[in-house]
Amino acid sequence: MSDSNRAVFLSYASEDALAAQRICEALRATGIEVWFDQSELRGGDAWDRRIRQQVHRCALFIAVISAHSDARTEGYFRREWRMAVERTHDMADDAAFLLPVVIDDTSEPVARVPDKFREVQWSRLPAGATPTAFVERVQRLLATDWAKVPSAGAAAPISRIASGTARPHTGMVSRREWRPHARFAIVAAIACVAAGLVVAWLLHSKPATHAVDNVQSAVRVAPGGSSAVTAKSIAVLPFVNMSADKDQEYFSDGLSEELINLLVKVPELHVAARTSSFYFKGKSVLVADVARALGVANVLEGSVRKSGKTVRVSAQLVRADNGYPIWSATYDRPLDDIFKIQDDIAGSVINGLRVALLGGQAPRAAPTANTEAYTLYLQAASLHYSGRSAADLARSRQLLQRSLKLDPTFAPAWAALAAELAVEGTLFGGIPMQQARIEAHAAIVRALKLDPTLADAHATLGRVLFELDWNWDAAQREINQAIALEPGNAEFYRLAGYLALVQGRFDVALAMMNKAVSLDPLQAWNHLVTGYVTYRMGDFPVAEGSYRKALALNPGSGKFHYVLGALLLVRGLPAAALAEMQLETDDGFRQCGLPLALEALGRRPEADQALALAEKNFGERKPYLIALVYAARHDIDLSFAWLDRAVRQRDGDLIFIKGEPLVRNLLPDPRYRQLMRTMKLPD
Repeated sequence: MSDSNRAVFLSYASEDALAAQRICEALRATGIEVWFDQSELRGGDAWDRRIRQQVHRCALFIAVISAHSDARTEGYFRREWRMAVERTHDMADDAAFLLPVVIDDTSEPVARVPDKFREVQWSRLPAGATPTAFVERVQRLLATDWAKVPSAGAAAPISRIASGTARPHTGMVSRREWRPHARFAIVAAIACVAAGLVVAWLLHSKPATHAVDNVQSAVRVAPGGSSAVTAKSIAVLPFVNMSADKDQEYFSDGLSEELINLLVKVPELHVAARTSSFYFKGKSVLVADVARALGVANVLEGSVRKSGKTVRVSAQLVRADNGYPIWSATYDRPLDDIFKIQDDIAGSVINGLRVALLGGQAPRAAPTANTEAYTLYLQAASLHYSGRSAADLARSRQLLQRSLKLDPTFAPAWAALAAELAVEGTLFGGIPMQQARIEAHAAIVRALKLDPTLADAHATLGRVLFELDWNWDAAQREINQAIALEPGNAEFYRLAGYLALVQGRFDVALAMMNKAVSLDPLQAWNHLVTGYVTYRMGDFPVAEGSYRKALALNPGSGKFHYVLGALLLVRGLPAAALAEMQLETDDGFRQCGLPLALEALGRRPEADQALALAEKNFGERKPYLIALVYAARHDIDLSFAWLDRAVRQRDGDLIFIKGEPLVRNLLPDPRYRQLMRTMKLPD
């Protein structure tokens, strides 16, 4: 290799050597010099010095990012990445140097890369396939004297420049492309229960350095490397709360969510899921970036101003490819007209996208005629999505009960109440399991009697049937019915994945979770459950990558560190497992996880003490997790004693026992087969 300082350095994990070779050959074919070392494992002081010199002298540093690099906690490529980042500290802010390249569907927000990588534009080269456009981009970057390039010369953000005139892109890699004088407006998006609404006008925003906020990595790449985007696709951003009372945010969020619920009922329309759309809440983002991240062609955005008994809703539907509005409107109405506003907005969106509806009619809103009941429902929904404690769930349940006292015919509220009861009874222990079971069944029967076509009600009944009743076949029928009614609802596929996982049908579970991730790529639980499945299939590197993606998307969520710690134990990394258990935010999972890791480290006295504390504090609520500790200790009798207790208490975690590596030493015991029969599961 020469010492030219116009060369490109190619850094990659050894598992990605073939993809890196393809990139290298494509660049070299046009005369670009590439420093591409194929001896990652050789090492030695002389080799190390050579690599350091090359990273210090190269003109561009291409980092190959993938599930393989994500799965590796160590590797020389990580040292190369750190060296490249250190070099940027001596560079001008707008100098082009780092050029991250993703060769699979790894998401930028959750990729295990240096933070500095997220400040620049990423490229996607599936399996290393290198198009001419990428090669030409590298040529332009190598040929440019960046000291002479004006710092403001870059692409204008789509749909955000006040002047409406975009400048051509210079080819600069840095994301510091849109300076403060190119200010633009953004307001988020909205909708309503079983209804829809939207809003949008432009607002002051930060420069695009912060605006992009790592969203592009969530782009879903179809087989063959092309983005699977249909013209009849839409994302509804969280509508901005413009009310004087900032506590009214639940209302704007609720409207956005319910517009999503309304539009997802249109079979011909692909609608980005609620969780992925709400990932952008409070972030200054470009419409084009949102669209790429969520795989949609259109974005609905807007604002809500609620004052007393009146409401103003502004909405705008924007095409992502050119930033032009397809439709916009502002409504000033009494609050009692909110469902009419939702209908008007949803109908306008559908007409704007020219979606041919069955019978020519769009789904209708107005799930209740009682505005106060609806308001309580929205408050409960806000707690459901943002709450992280048993107290939040209890408060949500109480709000729903108050809503239903005002309007006993409010079917979605009955379905939501049943879902809250199921979660409280199985996971949080807020109410006794048997009470939760009886009340959840009563609530869901009311919902389906009021509206047999309510997909959420069928899905919730399916959840109750498999979580509380262990009636797997009946649960499957209800979940299938929910999917048939709303085939674009990601949550229903996750439920189907859960059910297949419980039954040990791991291939089916993985297919369901892949579908859920494709529909809702920024939902942390979709990645977590994908990790559950691949962990039980024995694909530990992929499972670890899924768990880490879930953590990056929702770092404060309970259970996430525990499952990652358990996986690290199975992989023979007890010290790393202990670190994860110590980070766990849920007290029950943390206290039950610590004795597992301490035992694996050979620290038996500490493990005994931690186990005694877990039994004292969580023996009533987490018997399955305690059974796992005894199984790992090879104390088979005590493990089965705790499993019997978990059966009696209908422990919500017990249903995931099939395929769990931590119980492998229980499988030869006849009591394991008896347990499977008791749970009505295949051996």
